[in-house]
Amino acid sequence: MAHRPSGSTLPEHDAIASTSSEATENREQVASKLVDRFAIWSGVAGLVPLPVVDVLAVGGLQLQMLRRLSQIYSVEFSENRGKALIAALAGCMIPATSGMGAASALKAVPVLNILAAGFVMPVLSAGATFAIGKAFIQHFESGGTLLDFNPPDYREFVKAQKEMWESRSSARRSGSTTATTATTTAP
Repeated sequence: MAHRPSGSTLPEHDAIASTSSEATENREQVASKLVDRFAIWSGVAGLVPLPVVDVLAVGGLQLQMLRRLSQIYSVEFSENRGKALIAALAGCMIPATSGMGAASALKAVPVLNILAAGFVMPVLSAGATFAIGKAFIQHFESGGTLLDFNPPDYREFVKAQKEMWESRSSARRSGSTTATTATTTAP
């Protein structure tokens, strides 16, 4: 047990609450970094040149992300429940998920496969994974579990997170384009 100086003015419960608040903030930071990492990996999985295999790879990454988020928040994880929730939440993002399926199918068409494999599928995969991860973080932060997660309740939140991911991605691209232009035009 830690020894507290006798001149301390903080009551014991305030010190515990302060530590608990720091732990919660740290847990949210760790979870957010995890979601960012899985979103990037999902974007890379979107580069897989084989139709359907890319979608399966992204789904597997999303399930693993949910498993890890469950561990961070000490929430009981069920693989079957996780698959169902991810599918239901992805269903709330119909334009993005149908775009992933279409982009994956385009990989079978010569010439269009380059466009789908190189640009469309990675962006859609990363954005969907980011939005799904952020929705689960919000749910777990509010004390929720996999059993009481209701995907339609997060429809607007997921749309906002997906837009945030897209704006971050476009800012990175424009930032790298600006940096490239600056270095190529420098004397």
